[in-house]
Amino acid sequence: MSAKLWGGRFEKPTAPSMEAFSSSFPFDVRLFTWDVAGSIAHARMLDRQGIIAREDARRLVGGLARVYAEGPPPPSTAWEDVHSFVEQRLQELVGEAAGRLHTARSRNDQVALDLRLFTRAAVCEQVDRVLQVQETLVALAEVHAESVMPGYTHLQRAQPVVLGHHLLAYCEQFQRDLERLQGVHTRADVLPLGSGALAGVPYPLDRVYVAELLGFGQLSRNSLDAVSDRDFVVEHLAALALAAVHLSRLAEEVVLWSSAEFGFLELDDAYATGSSIMPQKKNPDVAELVRGKSGRVIGSLVALLAMLKGLPLAYNRDLQEDKEPYFDAVDTVAMCLEVLNAALATADVRTERLAAAAGGSFATATDLADYLVRKGLPFRQAHGAIGALVRWCTQERRGLEQLGLDELRRFSPLFESDAVGLSPARSVADRDLPGGTAPNQVRRAVASARERLETATAWLAAQRNTLPTVERLAALPWPDE
Repeated sequence: MSAKLWGGRFEKPTAPSMEAFSSSFPFDVRLFTWDVAGSIAHARMLDRQGIIAREDARRLVGGLARVYAEGPPPPSTAWEDVHSFVEQRLQELVGEAAGRLHTARSRNDQVALDLRLFTRAAVCEQVDRVLQVQETLVALAEVHAESVMPGYTHLQRAQPVVLGHHLLAYCEQFQRDLERLQGVHTRADVLPLGSGALAGVPYPLDRVYVAELLGFGQLSRNSLDAVSDRDFVVEHLAALALAAVHLSRLAEEVVLWSSAEFGFLELDDAYATGSSIMPQKKNPDVAELVRGKSGRVIGSLVALLAMLKGLPLAYNRDLQEDKEPYFDAVDTVAMCLEVLNAALATADVRTERLAAAAGGSFATATDLADYLVRKGLPFRQAHGAIGALVRWCTQERRGLEQLGLDELRRFSPLFESDAVGLSPARSVADRDLPGGTAPNQVRRAVASARERLETATAWLAAQRNTLPTVERLAALPWPDE
């Protein structure tokens, strides 16, 4: 490795322990593509503004394209960071012209640029994966719009719902995750290049032109803030942490539902594991790992908040510590979305078990209370009457669906024959209002969800179209061509 790019004022080389301690190349090599793209855009702007000669700009762009084509070396501590690798490899390829690339640019605004480019691309990838999970949930909800199951509170059977309604509840959670990610994209969509180290630069830069080349919608308004701001990373981690919590809650239900005690679904063999000693076992490891990995994502958010809380303006080397937890969270959530989605899409839903469970544990008791209310009884009195009925049934080991009219009238003379054998299917059908669990409402909710999916898919396509590519930036014609 050649001398440090900043080594002019130093008499001694960096100690080997310091080299290893301070190197960020093993993880910030992840920014390689974005560093090259940002450098090409910067070189073209320097040429456009007459800050460097056209011939030097041509060499820079051509050399950077070659660096990109070669790709980065394997992660190691041999380089200080990815930015020094790109610049020094460029120097080997084009010579003295490479030294002009850093004109009107600091490592500080360069890092901020690379990270914002990474964030925009990562958000697009995650929105895509969230959409895939939502599509799976919506498809399953449509199939199971009439599949009655028990709804739970306190993990106790409460009232009947349909499986489609239950699945769409998660679809709503992921919709909020998607919208939060879209908000992160807006906050990341700000060009920091041109801020220099902290005070701006004394060159006639065309920041709007660079923003156009790199697909940014906004320019940073304050150079101090631009080089030290990591709010967009924190917001992204917060969005990922909440998405991980939602994934964990869904995974927990997969764990419960695939147990023998519930038996509501069976995972496909491709997404389950066995036991090294018990040959009969089929374990829901995919869901357990998703549940466990959510803690890592939450930890990444906390780590970054703790790192930022004491930093004065502007740039501090502490900010190097943003990338490892950030990249890990991005990768972890992406994997969790992918594998849990596949596990759900291939699982075998046991509708007969769902239906049997929906009719047990006095799940229609509230419906009987509502029946009495409709007959004119105040709800609290109705609640007391049905509570007494349930107590009697518990003592007699009877189910509500087994009771005849005479037995019901022991607890209220308001009961008529239409109260006998009140079924879970009738219970859910009666909840026919927006947001309710009636099959009719579930089908409407499915249609509404599909409209939102189409809107989000169009948004995703538009944002992906703004992401720069090295190939496109390198192939742009020069003004005299």
